[in-house]
Formats: sequence, structure tokens, C-alpha cells
Amino acid sequence: MSELFVRTLREDPADAEVASHRLLVRAGYIRRAAPGIYSWLPLGLAVLRKVEQIVREEMAAIGAQEVSFPALLPREPYEATNRWTEYGPNLFRLSDRKGGDYLLGPTHEEMFTLLVKDLYTSYKDLPLSLFQIQTKYRDEARPRAGLLRGREFVMKDSYSFDIDEAGLQKSYDAHRDAYIKIFERLGLEYVIVKAQSGAMGGSASEEFLAVSPIGEDTYVRSPGGYAANVEAVATPAPAPIPYEDAPAAHVEDTPDSATIEALVAVANQRVPRDTPWQAGDTLKNVLFRITHADGSTEDLAIGLPGDRAVDDKRLEAVLGESSVFTPFDDADFARHPQLVKGYIGPGVLGEESATGIRYLLDPRVVTGTRWVTGADRAGQHVFDLVAGRDFTADGSIDVAEVREGDPSPDGSGPLELARGIEMGHIFQLGRKYAEALGLRVLDENGKLVTVTMGSYGVGISRAVAAIAESNCDDQGLCWPADLAPYQVHVVVAGKGEEQLLAATELAQELAGRGIDVLLDDRKASPGVKFADAELLGMPTVVVVGKGLADGVVEVRDRRSGARENIAVGQVVEHLAG
Repeated sequence: MSELFVRTLREDPADAEVASHRLLVRAGYIRRAAPGIYSWLPLGLAVLRKVEQIVREEMAAIGAQEVSFPALLPREPYEATNRWTEYGPNLFRLSDRKGGDYLLGPTHEEMFTLLVKDLYTSYKDLPLSLFQIQTKYRDEARPRAGLLRGREFVMKDSYSFDIDEAGLQKSYDAHRDAYIKIFERLGLEYVIVKAQSGAMGGSASEEFLAVSPIGEDTYVRSPGGYAANVEAVATPAPAPIPYEDAPAAHVEDTPDSATIEALVAVANQRVPRDTPWQAGDTLKNVLFRITHADGSTEDLAIGLPGDRAVDDKRLEAVLGESSVFTPFDDADFARHPQLVKGYIGPGVLGEESATGIRYLLDPRVVTGTRWVTGADRAGQHVFDLVAGRDFTADGSIDVAEVREGDPSPDGSGPLELARGIEMGHIFQLGRKYAEALGLRVLDENGKLVTVTMGSYGVGISRAVAAIAESNCDDQGLCWPADLAPYQVHVVVAGKGEEQLLAATELAQELAGRGIDVLLDDRKASPGVKFADAELLGMPTVVVVGKGLADGVVEVRDRRSGARENIAVGQVVEHLAG
């Protein structure tokens, strides 16, 4: 350890928000180079390489072959698939000295597609699965949490190429099984959830989430086994309600009721009924200004029950990451004088209305449902406004927040909300990229057919952080044996030459048995050495100290804290066995 390139820190880095970020920096595994960009030091690189090896082994087990693409990529393929535009500000774009446009690859569907197109022409060449482990780049607006959300990260991405949908399903299932083995070998508690495909495109999509309270992804699960990323939850729409006997809509004075809370209070005071009015009886209309990747803009109104809010992540999933949305501000309202802030109703919304604002409704707002909503005049609301009778919309949109206890889309019970870290994502891409880039092969009848593709990613550097996050305590890291930089950390706890000699011999014997050993031979106090041993987190710590006079050394289990004295002559067999 006196020669190891590492410097442990006693203080937490100022920008550290989560345990993995704090401890990986303090223990000298990584070092910040810029916001969201980290250098890997020897200890961190050792863990990263072990994660990579597990992934490589499981990819090889399903017949996937490894390739490696450049990170610096030409614009043209991404323009052909429209992702040069669709990725929006998340893409790192640059030009060479001749004015040619390039990007730093966030993902490589286009390059894999073109490579296969260049080399393969027949159905006899398929099925094929290729993968790479490579650095990716994404211009995160707010990089945070160390390796969990960075601007530069290491990822395994693999791609399957099949002649038809049946072949794709087999490739998808093989990758899915490989991912299960990967995350089990990494020792992560994980869930597989239904997900949105987003900018990737395609049909079926699932995420592998490491269960963690600090995860950025919210997912839901039900007692009956349903699991989905919150963005992918489809709200069950109620059945239409007959409205022949519904009273006519009527406008009531509701002064000082520009908020849902105030409206409910005024309604119960001025328009009382047997069942008190609640927020869920109201229809609120939320307005956004949407800027699309091509620079075009539009105004969008979303009508939803007043006890719900629009979930930004669900709205982003519907609009696409390349679209930017902002709530209406004073300037937006000034462009539409028909809109009365706090009292907006369906009457002034819709593409056929005077405002021309596209109007979409939450799935719960079905034909026959009765609502209290704005009357488009300050201090007034409409009561008993019936959907389908008194107002319609331009379509529906499912972007309201998902809540604990909501019904599962498949009827398998109430939903429970939890949080996780996205570790892997698998997609059935279909023919989107193959069509855009002309990847076709001759089938068995000699006819040109478009290849069907799948895409499968694992966050390698993110996995290091997720593993650290779930394997630590107040003192430091606690690596699993298969992933630790060293299996045994030998600490020389005394200043005598006899202890140093015994520790060195012990380390050499363990190394000879194939065990990776870190020997702390520094001229530092035992307290400093013990603190560093706990911070670095090797699975087993062997202390060569005062007990050596009695022929024993102390063996500590880093995770459990258990300690036992073992005879010097037996410790190698004890640890190697």
C-alpha cells in the first residue's frame, strides 16, 4: 500500500449527495475531473474491470460477439434516423477543422446497423448478436450523484439482428436471461419492470432496476406481480357512464377560488350537496408551452382530476426527451386573452376553439363523468359539466401522477410505489433503424427483407456505484468478494520488523494461492490503517499485531464485523479453503 496510487480522504467531497459518491471519492477509487466526469484510479478500475468481465462472460454465453466502435461519430447516420435532432441538447456535437459535423456517441444503434449492412447480405448470416463495452457521452443538464448520473459513462450495449419477429423474440429472451444472471452475479437486489422505449423507439421494453431509496426511477408493483416504471403505467380508464338523467350544467359564483383547495371550500359553502365536494370532483386544466427538437412550438392544455398533478417524467416520456415543456407564464397568458388564470374551462380549449390550444384529457375523464371546472370568467365555475355531452377534447394523454393504492393496469391489486436505479434496459427495436439505414438481406426465397433488431444496454460504471451504494456502512465500503479490488487486506499493526516480515510472508503465500492481497506496509499509526481498511472495504482484513508474539493473527470479516484469532501457520489454509 506504500506504493499504491491512492490517497484516502477524511472529509466528504462538497458535492457528494449519496453514499456511493461520497465513499468512492474518499476511498480513492475515483476522482472528479469536471461536473459529471470522473477519472478512475487503480482501485476503482479494478472493480470496473471485474464488472465488465461478468458482463462479457454472460454475453459470450448467449453467443454474442464483442466489437468496439469509436466514440467520435459522423453526423450522417444519426441524421438518417433523425436522432441528430431528436436527442436535442443532450447530444455533444462538434466540428472538425474542415467543418464536418460529428458527435460523441450516446448510443450506437446506427453504427451497429451500418456495420452489419456492410458485411452481411443473406438470411444465412443471421441470427447475429454483437456487443461492445465502451464510454458513452450525454450532456446532462444536472449531473449528480457521482457515477449514477454523469456526462461520461461506461456502458455495455448489444444488438441482435434477426430475419423476423420470431427470431427477435428469441434474441430478446436470451438477453433477458443473460441480464438476470449478470445482476444476480453482481449481487444486486433488482426488479424487472415494463418501461417506455423513449428516443430508442421500438415496441417491447423492460428495465432492470436496482432497488434503492436513492434511485431516480420510480416504479410500481402490485401483489399480483405487475411491475412497471412509473412512466410506463397505463391508467385503467373507467367505463363510460350514462348521462341521460344528469342535470344541466350550471354556472355558479365562486369568488376567490383560483386554486383547487379554495374551489372545494367555496363549493361546499355555496353549492352544498349530500356528499361534500372533494378535489377529485374538479377538472383542472394545466397549460404548457412545448418546444420540439426542430424548433417548432405549440401550446398544450391537459385536463385532469383536480386531486392529481401532471408528472413531469410521464409527460417527458410521452413528448420525447428532445421536446422541452414549460408551464404557461404571464407572457403565454397574454398571447391568449380568452384564458382567465385560475378559471380556465374546456370551452376555450381545443384545436377548433378560438385559442387553437390542443386539449388532451386524462383517461379518467370518460364520457358521462360530471365535473366542476372553470367557467372562463373570473370568480365563476361550471358545475355538472358532463364529458361527452357538454365538452370534448382533441384526444387523451396519460401523464397524471401515479399514486400508492392506484389500481394495477392488469387488475392484480393496488399499486405500491418504490424507487430504483436503472441498471439495464432491453428493447425490441423492430425495423426502425434497419429501415432508416437500408439494412436488408435476402431471405430463403431470394427476396430482400428488412432485418429485425433488438437493443440491450447495461450501465457498467453505474453498476459500480449501485454495488457500492448497497454494500457500505458508516465506516466505508464493504465489497462482495467477487468484485473487490483485493480479497484480503493485510494490516501491519505494529512497528516491529518481525511483524512486517510475517505480514509480507503471509501476503506472498496468499498471493501464491491465487488470492489478491493488499498489504498495508505504510509507516502509519494502527488507527489510520484500521480506518483506511474499513473505508477501502476489502472483504477480509488480516491484522498482524501484538498477537504475533503468541503465534496468532486476527482475521476480521469486513461485512459482519466478526473477528477471530487464527494461528499464523493455519491462516493461509483458513482463507484459501
